[in-house]
Amino acid sequence: MRLLSVILLLLLAAACRPAPQRVIGVVPKGANHIFWQTVRAGATKAAAECAATVEWNAPSLEVDSSRQIEIVESMVNRHLAGIALAPVDRRALVRIVERAAAEGIPVAIFDSAIDTDKRITYVATNNEEGGRMAARRLAASIGEQGQVGIIGFMPGSAATEERERGFINEIRDKYPRIEMVGLKFAMADRAKALALTENLLTANPKLAGIFADNESSTAGAVQALKTRGAKQVKLVAFDASEALVDDLRQGYIDALVVQNPFAMGYESTRAICQKLAGFTPAAKFDSGATLVTAPDLAKPDIQALLFPKIGGPAH
Repeated sequence: MRLLSVILLLLLAAACRPAPQRVIGVVPKGANHIFWQTVRAGATKAAAECAATVEWNAPSLEVDSSRQIEIVESMVNRHLAGIALAPVDRRALVRIVERAAAEGIPVAIFDSAIDTDKRITYVATNNEEGGRMAARRLAASIGEQGQVGIIGFMPGSAATEERERGFINEIRDKYPRIEMVGLKFAMADRAKALALTENLLTANPKLAGIFADNESSTAGAVQALKTRGAKQVKLVAFDASEALVDDLRQGYIDALVVQNPFAMGYESTRAICQKLAGFTPAAKFDSGATLVTAPDLAKPDIQALLFPKIGGPAH
C-alpha cells in the first residue's frame, strides 16, 4: 500500500511538472550594432508571445560565415525548436540550413537572402528598391549629374548585393549624366571604408556623391568626408546609429535609408511560432525601409524608428 502511494505521488509530481520551455535560436550577422540589438528585442517579444525563449548568438565579425555555420550547427545538434538566421553569405550557409530543415527544425531567414528554399519564411527589407531609393535621393542632391561611387559591404552578402544592384540599375536607367566610378568593398571594417573613401576622393577630385550600403561603410565614409570638410560630396547611406544621425543633422550625410530591425526579429520569430503551432507562415514579409533626411528628424515616427526601445528580458 505504501509503495502504491509513493508511485501515485511520483506520477502526480510528473503530471504537475511544467513542460520545458521551447527555445528558438536567433543568429544575426553580428551582435554589437544597435541594428542587431533591435532585432533581438523583436525576437524576444515574439518568443514571449508563444511561451518560448530566445537563444541569441552571433559571430564577432559580421563577415565570419565559418563562425556563423558553427553556431547554427550547434543549435541543430541540440535540436532547438526553430532557428531565425541572417546569413552572412547566401551560399555558405545553405548546407546547414538544409540539414536543419531535413531534421524538422523550421528555419526563418531574415535581413539577407539564402540560396535555398528550405526555409519557412524570408523577412527583410526590399533591398533592391532600397538601393533605387538611395539612387533617386543622391541623384536629386547632385543635380542629376556628376561622378558617384559606392562603398559596399562584402561580396556574397545578398542584402547589400541587392542594394548595390538597385542603386546601379536606377542610375543607369534614369540618370545618363551621372557616371559610376567604382564599387569597393570595406568588409565590415570602418578603417578600410575610410581608406577606400579617401582613395575615391583622391582619384576623382570632382566626385559629387557616394552611396554607402551598410553602417560600417557609412561610418568610414563619413569620417573621410569630415576629415576633408567635404560637405559638397553628398553621402546617402543605409542604416543608422546615434553617431550617424548626428552626422545627418550636421550635414555630412545627406540622407539615410533606415530599415526596421525590430520587425525583422519579431516577424521571423513569430513565423517559427506559427509553424510550431501547425500554421503556415507567409513565405515572404517586407519589413520596410524609410528615407530619412535632416528635416525628418523631428518627426515622432522617425524618432521611434531611429531610437527604438530595446529593453526587455535577455535569454
